[in-house]
Amino acid sequence: MAAAAIAVQSTVRNRRKPCWNGTPEIYFAKAIDNSRLVKIEDPKRTREMRQFGIALGCLFVLVMTYTWQHFKAIEYGYKVESLKVERDGLLDVHRALRLEEASLRSPDRIDKLAREFGMQPPQAGQVIRMDSPVTDAGSPEVASASLSVISIP
Repeated sequence: MAAAAIAVQSTVRNRRKPCWNGTPEIYFAKAIDNSRLVKIEDPKRTREMRQFGIALGCLFVLVMTYTWQHFKAIEYGYKVESLKVERDGLLDVHRALRLEEASLRSPDRIDKLAREFGMQPPQAGQVIRMDSPVTDAGSPEVASASLSVISIP
């Protein structure tokens, strides 16, 4: 008998439940006319909302100022880095130009080029040093101009 009761209970548990229980809910649209309602002004609520709006505006201004400063700092950092890179490049160019200038001013190179163009070393008395001190300030000097022409074959 106990076995039969357990079998009946298990079949009752396995039964399908209906889709819906009770009566269905039906909604009807009803037009509500609020045109006769009048809103009562609450000065306390108005003051609170005004204060809240002002506080919110101040907070907005502070946040936007911070954000603007932050992005400007980042932008200036990028500008500084690009200028540093440009400066380093210009220093490299300057260093290369100074080396080239030093090689072009080399007395050996100038002497070699002068001999290729057929120039001769100066004769005694042809060279007058401009930076040497004058020995006799009272002696008269003759003004002269020297002109040298170099022809390139």
